[in-house]
Amino acid sequence: MSTTRRLRATRPAAPALEPGIARIRREMDLPQAFPDDVLSAAAQAAANPRLPDEDRSDIPFVTVDPPGAMDLDQALRVARDGDGFVVYYAIADVAAFVTPGDPVDLEANRRGETLYGANDKVPLHPPALSEDAASLLPGQLRPALLWTIRLDRTGEGTELDVRRAMVRSRQRLDYEGVQQAIDAGQADPMFEVLREIGELRMQREVRRGGVSLPLPDQEIRGEGSNWRLEFRARCPIEDWNEQISLLTGMAAAHLMLEHGVGLLRTLPEPPPRAIGRLRRSARALGIDWPASRNYPDFIRSLDPANPRHVAMLVSCTSVLRGAGYVAFEGDPPAHPMHSALASTYTHVTAPLRRLVDRYTGELCVALCAGTPVPQWVLDALPGLPRTMAASSQRSGRYERAVIDLAETLVLAPHVGELFDASIVEVDDRDPARGVAMLHALAIEAPVSGTTALPLGDVVRVRLQRADPGQRLIDLEWIP
Repeated sequence: MSTTRRLRATRPAAPALEPGIARIRREMDLPQAFPDDVLSAAAQAAANPRLPDEDRSDIPFVTVDPPGAMDLDQALRVARDGDGFVVYYAIADVAAFVTPGDPVDLEANRRGETLYGANDKVPLHPPALSEDAASLLPGQLRPALLWTIRLDRTGEGTELDVRRAMVRSRQRLDYEGVQQAIDAGQADPMFEVLREIGELRMQREVRRGGVSLPLPDQEIRGEGSNWRLEFRARCPIEDWNEQISLLTGMAAAHLMLEHGVGLLRTLPEPPPRAIGRLRRSARALGIDWPASRNYPDFIRSLDPANPRHVAMLVSCTSVLRGAGYVAFEGDPPAHPMHSALASTYTHVTAPLRRLVDRYTGELCVALCAGTPVPQWVLDALPGLPRTMAASSQRSGRYERAVIDLAETLVLAPHVGELFDASIVEVDDRDPARGVAMLHALAIEAPVSGTTALPLGDVVRVRLQRADPGQRLIDLEWIP
């Protein structure tokens, strides 16, 4: 489930962001390059992978990713299977290249996950692996973890198998291109089956009481001093594709719980205070949220093609901040659920970009084969939640800093101007300080006044500061 928004920059905007992003990377002490021993080990691993005996290159896989992506973790094929369906999901087999304790493994454990900025990333693995030898690039025979999931006619999983196999993707597709082909009636018939599965899985999600946040990417556009932030409308195929990833993560969690060993992705129920803040954000954006409508139903009422609704979806990521991982061996964890999905769930589908998926994938292969879980996986399980919590915090800080940079660039020419806004948060310790959302731009920023801020009210604020160098915005409430 996507819980972060990616910021992209158009060609004129990208150079303006580069100095600020470089400053952010220095401030956060992020890696600027891979050490020589890691690059050397990656090159050697790329030339000498551990390949499985089984060949499933007969399955006509395709990949569907953002344009230009080279780190292709997943390849997909779906088909009808009697009155149900079969999902073939090939996941890049990073463990075919990386040996526990080698320089690539140690560096990946230090990094935890790929960090994304605007047209910029700090990768988890060297490009020789993540964008070449281990990536499921079209026309290339690649080692993969092949997930075969059979579904009944309602979209409920009935059988699961995970094993190593060689696969070959036929095409590298992007979401918008596939959606255009679907809308024109020119797409591979497989995508009609994907639509059916996706919609059935979304219906099951509703019945469970779960909800996914369909977060689109955000773009900064313009040049000179004329900047603006825009959200890219999300394509329906992105939702269908995401349901396959969620299906796989839920199947993996069920497998782990059944066998009494694994690592789950968990999320507690959001506190009432967080939901109250979201209701104020909805009022600020002019979106109707009746008191009788619960949070999941409200999310499903939002239109990802409507910019104000997209801004609301971004605000809703605040209730996902308690997400984490829990490892177990023997008894299941006390709190195993992911509340947003109303299900147990784990991460297994992005090993090129997220460290934990290499371990969970390896665990699932062993459990399906009825063989012992490798000791290197069992040894790592207790420490992985801590490692991933640190990398997740670092990723969140980096993505937030890049978005702050873009927002200050947009606002800098307007210092001193007045804006319509709503007070969405008031500081418990100092009620004259809080957070306001600017209506026209859907930007949240600190606000202060001379008296207690009117929580939830529509107000006028003056932009006092928008400093791209410091990435700071200050608003003043004008009573």
